[in-house]
Amino acid sequence: MIGDQLGQTLLVENKAGAGGNIGTDAIAKASPDGYTIGVSAISSLAIAPSLYARLPYSVEKDLTPISLVGFTPCAIVAHPSVPFDDLKGLIAHARAHPGQLTYGTSGVGTSTHLAAELFQSIAGIKLDHIPYKGTSQIAQDLLAGTIPLSFESSLTTTIPNVKEGRLKVIAVTSARRSRALPDAPTVAEQGFPGFDVVTWFGLVAPARLSPRVAERLAEAWKTGAATPAAIQTFDNIGADPKADTPAQFADFIRAESERWGGVIRQLGIKLD
Repeated sequence: MIGDQLGQTLLVENKAGAGGNIGTDAIAKASPDGYTIGVSAISSLAIAPSLYARLPYSVEKDLTPISLVGFTPCAIVAHPSVPFDDLKGLIAHARAHPGQLTYGTSGVGTSTHLAAELFQSIAGIKLDHIPYKGTSQIAQDLLAGTIPLSFESSLTTTIPNVKEGRLKVIAVTSARRSRALPDAPTVAEQGFPGFDVVTWFGLVAPARLSPRVAERLAEAWKTGAATPAAIQTFDNIGADPKADTPAQFADFIRAESERWGGVIRQLGIKLD
């Protein structure tokens, strides 16, 4: 998509781990030559700075925001065997079995983890968190019934499993229903007005990148995001594409950092 607009072949190197912090740190330490860019998400750009006592990078000092790329809702997904189909039933079950209902996420400090913590706080329940290193193992364990519940932001495997009846969606955490899961009600619809948590991701580059290069990269993504191939790719993963300017993305990151910093302080969560 962006490579086609720039006339360049893109080489993708996946640096997973620590909720995206490892990959984001690699971008922060790269040369600001315009040839090394990364896709970072809410976890490493807006949550980690308030969640971790020590981070190897500074979002404001070590990175150049380029553009938002897209949004995807988080979904509360369950194995079909659980004795509830909605949040009312989930809450009642959790209160009747305190600390016994487990849920998986893609890691401590991720947007799905924070969504779960925020939901527990306002619902007055306590669930047992099982952090995974990625989404594939969560899907396997959920399908096998090893864990009864998960908070997910990667809907690629969820969507077909829900359609085939192997999993069920209790709720989506975005303000409006997901186009990919139109029958799944939101958390807000089920008695918690104003609840709105989505995972977002965007393009970043090392600090001191030329503003002209940053604008060129943002424009390339904006053009690429509007192509039929890009739209279809986002539809397949249940996401909504988004493109903006470097300045707009920088403002967005600051606003999201303030929001999640307040949530983290409210919940009293802190990691080393």
